[in-house]
Amino acid sequence: MRIQILILLALFIPNFIFGQEVTILSSELNKFPNIRDFCISDNEDEAYFTIQSPNQDLSQIVRVENNRWENPSLLPFCDGYSYLEPFLSSDGKRLYFASNRPKNETDTIKSDFDIWYVERENKKSKWSKPINLGPQVNSENDEFYPTLANNGNLYFTMDAKTGLGKDDIYYCKWNGIEYTKPILLNNNINSDGYEFNAFISKDESFIIYTKYNAKGGLGSGDLYISKKDENGEWKSAENMGNAINTKYMEYCPFYNSKTNTLYFTSRRANLSPKKFKNIKQYLEKITGSENGLSKIYKCKIKI
Repeated sequence: MRIQILILLALFIPNFIFGQEVTILSSELNKFPNIRDFCISDNEDEAYFTIQSPNQDLSQIVRVENNRWENPSLLPFCDGYSYLEPFLSSDGKRLYFASNRPKNETDTIKSDFDIWYVERENKKSKWSKPINLGPQVNSENDEFYPTLANNGNLYFTMDAKTGLGKDDIYYCKWNGIEYTKPILLNNNINSDGYEFNAFISKDESFIIYTKYNAKGGLGSGDLYISKKDENGEWKSAENMGNAINTKYMEYCPFYNSKTNTLYFTSRRANLSPKKFKNIKQYLEKITGSENGLSKIYKCKIKI
């Protein structure tokens, strides 16, 4: 019995240190039914995230400055197509995202999901028109969730028939001029199941992503972490434990190494039948955090 307990503890205490409990990013954002993903600048003075309708039919990217969560603004290039999963480059001059907007400006019919970017000269400048990353990265498949290392290598999710499962994690090497064709990460990361929403560290030393309904998981989607061995190969991924993961879906991780803060999306729920004094109290309860809809959470964690 003691051995079984030790094994269980080992499963849920990976090699990182927590600084505090998991909390909701901001109650100001409870006015949005679904907030799907999140990224923030190194000094945390600028953040981007996706807001969606309850059934995710509408999907737009918004921006906030200086943690003023109560007043987000829609990005100007967002239109009648879907925009999601923003990732801000380290210098703040490029914003990558996924969209099903037409590949050509003359078309009006939505495309498959590709990875796009917009660019600017500085924080006060306007963003450019969206630019498609091109056929070296994008394909007839859906590409999602771009994230970049400091050397320019691009990691993303692709729904490809050539992968190990339905959704897998790929990366494209940046050679200083262009990207290589997508490379499938090894089977310590991918499997015949679902792997998606990968965040790569700036030095490519670790990767955090979601595995869906994985054997030994806590339920639905869990966040996993993998680090590289001495040969630069990815080691077996570890579940990030029950301080982060629940029986509900956890996904869309983003880690700020400057502040040692992990941000992620969760659909955790904590609603139970009760008597309410009035409608206001009822609405506060069902629109608050842990109501089963996507919310952004954060915790201090040193990786």
